[in-house]
Amino acid sequence: MPLTIALAATLQLALAALFLVIPVTVWFTGAAAQRAAEAEVAAQGHPPEVLARHGIRFEEERWEFGFALSIGALLTALASLTLAAHGGARLASWIAEPLIFLVVGFITAGQVFAVKYTEAAFKRSEDPAARTVDAKAVIAAANSGFPRWLRALVLVRFPLATLGSLLVVALLATPSAAAYFG
Repeated sequence: MPLTIALAATLQLALAALFLVIPVTVWFTGAAAQRAAEAEVAAQGHPPEVLARHGIRFEEERWEFGFALSIGALLTALASLTLAAHGGARLASWIAEPLIFLVVGFITAGQVFAVKYTEAAFKRSEDPAARTVDAKAVIAAANSGFPRWLRALVLVRFPLATLGSLLVVALLATPSAAAYFG
C-alpha cells in the first residue's frame, strides 16, 4: 500500500474519530455548559434568555448530534473503502472531502472562534443591554461545563476538517494512488 493511501485513510479516520468523540461528549456535558453560561449572563445582570435570543447555545440538538455522527460514519466508510482499494473510494472522497472542507470548516470555525462569534452576535443586537454582555466570560463559563480536553479536540478538528480534507484530495490524486486503485 502506498504511503499516500495510508496517510489519506489515516486523516479520514482521525477526523472520523473526532466526529464521534466530540458530539458524544457535548451530548452528555452540554447541559452543564449551558447552565454555566446562563449563570454567567445572570451574574452580569442579564436574563439568561439573552443567549437564546441571540442564537447562542452549548447543548447539542438531536439533528446536530445525528449530523456529526453521520459525518464520522461517512469518513470511516471512505477510509475503509480507500484501504480496501475499492474503485469508487477515490471518486467518493473527491466529492465528499471538498464538502467536508466547506460545511464542516464553516461549522467548526464557529467553535474555534467562539468568543469572536459570540461578541459579534451581541454587538449586532438591537438590544442595547445585550451589547454589554461580556462574551469572553460567557464562553469561559460554558467551557467550565465541558471536560478540559474537549477544547483541544475542537482545535485539532478544525485543521483536520479544512487542511486535512484538501490534503486527502491531493493525496488521492497522486500517481501512486492512481496505481493503487488500478
